[in-house]
Amino acid sequence: MTEHSVKGLREELTIAFAKVAEHQRRGVVHFHAVIRLDGPEGPDSPPPAWATSDVLAQAVQHAHQAVTVKAPAVDGKPSAVLRWGAQLDVRPITLGGELTDQAVAGYIAKYATKAAECVGTLDRRINATEDLRALPIRQHPRRLIAECLRLGALDELGDLRLAEWSHMLGFRGHFATKSRHYSTTLGEIRNERVDHRRDEAVTTGRLPLFDEDTVLVIAHWAYAGKGLSLGDAVLGAV
Repeated sequence: MTEHSVKGLREELTIAFAKVAEHQRRGVVHFHAVIRLDGPEGPDSPPPAWATSDVLAQAVQHAHQAVTVKAPAVDGKPSAVLRWGAQLDVRPITLGGELTDQAVAGYIAKYATKAAECVGTLDRRINATEDLRALPIRQHPRRLIAECLRLGALDELGDLRLAEWSHMLGFRGHFATKSRHYSTTLGEIRNERVDHRRDEAVTTGRLPLFDEDTVLVIAHWAYAGKGLSLGDAVLGAV
């Protein structure tokens, strides 16, 4: 394998990934990612011969060690450098055969169905004025929520919106993200959903069948009420 620049690498292969976030019972978030090396034209073109699973594994391990984030100084404590935890498990998921779409979907769905509720927290946002002692949760998530609310009130951490996402223990990322080239896009999924609902409405008779370029206007007028009475207008002007 020869050394490549980022621009040169894009001319030889495309990196595609799908990632899901999984809340552990202790409150820590684990990430599970499916990473694939395709050819420059996407999944229908093969990657170069040097782009093996071992090379990809080495790249993931290097990124795991190299990526850091500097946390600001808070509560009189100095700033700190945050890194990934020591747990890293890299393994090929093509076990002797072709990796099917169904297998990847099942792998992602396994972790996508585990929300923060497995930690014992709530499935709704928590107001800062609520009595945390009255919430039907265990002591461990209660302490994590309380800490999110405390840190969220600090000006230097306001951009993190920890108080708003205290029910998710401070994690405000989407449970699933992917690269544009991995598979379909969310826009395409939404369009398919719209088409499906329209076709279903036509099939069940809730909508008449029209050509694609027909503009259908549905309007229904109902009396909602009148404006202020004379007496209410006088009171409102006071």
